[in-house]
Amino acid sequence: MTEPATRVTTTLDGDVWRITLDAADIGNPVDRALAEQLAAALEARPAQSRAVLLLSTGRDFCVGADVPALAAAEDLPALVRELSAAWHRVVRALLYCEVPVVAGVRGRVAGAGIGLLGACDLVVCARSTKLHPAYATLGLSPDGGTTWALTRALGAPRALELLLTDGVLNAAEAHTFGLVARLVDDETLTEQTVELARTIAAGPVRAMVRTRGLVRRAALRTLEEQLDDEQRLIGESAADPESREGVSAFTAGRRPDFRAAT
Repeated sequence: MTEPATRVTTTLDGDVWRITLDAADIGNPVDRALAEQLAAALEARPAQSRAVLLLSTGRDFCVGADVPALAAAEDLPALVRELSAAWHRVVRALLYCEVPVVAGVRGRVAGAGIGLLGACDLVVCARSTKLHPAYATLGLSPDGGTTWALTRALGAPRALELLLTDGVLNAAEAHTFGLVARLVDDETLTEQTVELARTIAAGPVRAMVRTRGLVRRAALRTLEEQLDDEQRLIGESAADPESREGVSAFTAGRRPDFRAAT
């Protein structure tokens, strides 16, 4: 059996687990090889890493579905269900990652690639970026968390307008609506995203993960429910060595060393 082509490469850069979509010649399409290799890369994160950095090689971050493969499928519904399940494994691995996840994107981000970004904690976006759901083009409804990401950022009316008209968001619009956190020049994307990931890795990552959960759940709950969860989690944080280090560093007038707070 022929081994699948390499779609993803990984490296440990200090305490940042760097995952790169590396099928630049074909635009990193969402296929089974990419889904399986990306999920495996996330699950293989070294224990000593304190942040995940997601980047891509080439002009485009992810062009969405491998349309020629869909066209050649003998059983299209079965293939689509299989790909969707594999991609959802990736999205869940990002959502429940035990350390913060930072992504840097440029060029085209289409289809389930948008859902991928929605599952990351911080997204740095190059000005060349175009986000195109593209499901309507293929006569498909969205998957990969795309509706979740777009509705959270744009609201239901704008999300529907984009999805139903097969529209495109440029980088500035994605930043204005809050789909991405930072907007940068293309030539500085990698540098700035790496710097951000290293900054995050130096911080109180366990408190950051608690914060991530609070923010994601906030829109789904009442204020009373949110207050209860905040009280519970700040108690957990106060019992964590990160808090002891942060408080001690503050009173001593020094920079905290959260990496040593184990």
